[in-house]
Amino acid sequence: MNQGTTAVPELTQEGLQETPVETKFIRVLIADDHPIVRDGLKKLLLLEDDIKVVGEACDGRQVLEMMQEHEPDVLLLDLRMPNLDGLSVLQSLQQTGRRTKVIVLTASDDKNEFVQAMKLGCSGIVLKQTAPELIVKSIRKVNAGEIWLDSHTTAAVMRQFASPADALSGSSNGKARERSPLSTREREIVQLVAQGYKNKEMAEKMFISEQTVKNHLHNIFDKLGVSDRLELALYAIHKGLHISQER
Repeated sequence: MNQGTTAVPELTQEGLQETPVETKFIRVLIADDHPIVRDGLKKLLLLEDDIKVVGEACDGRQVLEMMQEHEPDVLLLDLRMPNLDGLSVLQSLQQTGRRTKVIVLTASDDKNEFVQAMKLGCSGIVLKQTAPELIVKSIRKVNAGEIWLDSHTTAAVMRQFASPADALSGSSNGKARERSPLSTREREIVQLVAQGYKNKEMAEKMFISEQTVKNHLHNIFDKLGVSDRLELALYAIHKGLHISQER
């Protein structure tokens, strides 16, 4: 990962000198076919000390070229672009296995597109009418490994998935009738999944084996009626389970 440098004084035999010290930036690539949007985002992000815009792309094919050239930490991706649309870009990136986190930045209200984007590996969806400070916050959160959806978008996406049973409250609705509520340990697992932790990381954090984590996930999937980690993470965000409960 490329890094910026900043100079700090160092006392040597020759006197006070400037010595470069590495400073980590969140490297961002902006992809949108409207110049005014790209310019506005760039000006917004230039105000942040920990974020660096490494490139701008105006269509899908250019996104893929610049991804290979710059290898950014975060890609801000519009869904409606010429030559190659945003969903096709996500599909291509998924096949290459790149580690870049993707935030879909869109004016669309097509919930099916949101679901497709999440299934293709995007880490966040931000509507273009979102307040500027939340766009900046979403970049930091997604770069840290979290999923970013606002409450409106989360609810919309959740409705497109097969609705999980409300096992947390022991609801008697539908399939939840025969299922037990989550245990305290299972709640912890759900919270960590929503925060972006992998099985191995969860095992280390919770001082349990990786197989035990897998066993817990199997039970959680069964209780909540979800089929994968994405649905589980979305469910957790929808229910507010991704937020640490400090005692």
